[in-house]
Amino acid sequence: MGKRARRRGKAGGSPAAPGGPSSFADLGLDLDLDLDVGATDAGVPGPTVDAELTGDLGVLTLKTAMSPGTRTEYAAVRRGERSSPSAAREDAWHRAVEFLYERLVVGWAVAGVPTTGQKALLQRLRVATPAERSAIRDALRAHLAVHLPDVEAP
Repeated sequence: MGKRARRRGKAGGSPAAPGGPSSFADLGLDLDLDLDVGATDAGVPGPTVDAELTGDLGVLTLKTAMSPGTRTEYAAVRRGERSSPSAAREDAWHRAVEFLYERLVVGWAVAGVPTTGQKALLQRLRVATPAERSAIRDALRAHLAVHLPDVEAP
């Protein structure tokens, strides 16, 4: 019991004023919260689209939006500000591709076998063949041109 509750007990008052509202519904507020939002879509906010990779390299599922903070962070990564001073320009370019992949890709299905979850997707990218990496870069560039034209592609 806290200090306020003890004071209320001495004064004989209750937490709610007599005759006052006893719930949010009495105030005309509908606070029916849907706590299962995101449970069916693996926590992916907003709409997604599928991008077919060239050849038989699978299908990427990509988010169609990026938050302002993510855009700012991507711009810094793209300029090489998040790399060590000795990092080459090409390292910053590869990091920018990986950053976009981390933030936009929510699924990758290869030969009907889906990969989801950020950790699994990142591991899959790191073991990707050069042809897969090239197809991913092309898909990310095309996706940015259509859905996020103000974001500079790697």
